[in-house]
Amino acid sequence: MALDTFFHNKIESMKLEIIQGQAVLRRLEAQRNEYNSRVRLLREELGLLQQPGSYVGEVVKVMGTKKVLVKVHPEGKYVVDIADNIDISKLTAGKRVTLLSDSYKLSSLLPSSVDPLVSLMMVEKVPDSTYDMIGGLDEQIKQIKEVIELGLKHPELFESLGIAQPKGVLLYGPPGTGKTLLARAVAHHTDCKFIRVSGSELVQKYIGEGSRMVRELFVMAREHAPSI
Repeated sequence: MALDTFFHNKIESMKLEIIQGQAVLRRLEAQRNEYNSRVRLLREELGLLQQPGSYVGEVVKVMGTKKVLVKVHPEGKYVVDIADNIDISKLTAGKRVTLLSDSYKLSSLLPSSVDPLVSLMMVEKVPDSTYDMIGGLDEQIKQIKEVIELGLKHPELFESLGIAQPKGVLLYGPPGTGKTLLARAVAHHTDCKFIRVSGSELVQKYIGEGSRMVRELFVMAREHAPSI
């Protein structure tokens, strides 16, 4: 009887050791899989690091179906080849791209880099302000219609005359004289997005940050063209 009890206890003890060993084995297998995943990721990163670096450029103009003029700071402008996997319809002016360092071939498209503070400057919907809300600026309204609104609504008139469309106007005067309201009215009548910018928002603590925001502001404006 005592012998049976001994072997029974021994068997139960061995079963417990087997269960514990299986748990340890599963834990080790999970660690092995995790390490294998890390090794695979490190190998992929190593392969990317061993590839030649790329330059970041900006599309100036598409030239035919195989070439594009790009601007690379601070080197200048180059006419480069386009990789076969690039959708040429996405190569619009101002688009950020990468160029292979050895051949300057356009290899990929980059997302636009716009500061979140700049994105907040845009009013998503078309303003509801109209010219009827503005008093005492009849002459200014007439001039801005000829310079801005006419070019946006009827660009063919400028093309037929062989002249370039005006790029903008400067509204000046003390606060409260209707400058912003007039700009919003232009956006309303031309069905454009309105971007409101305060000069103080472009004054930054660090050198170069303000000019960077101005560049990104124009990038955003081009992406949401037409915009005021």
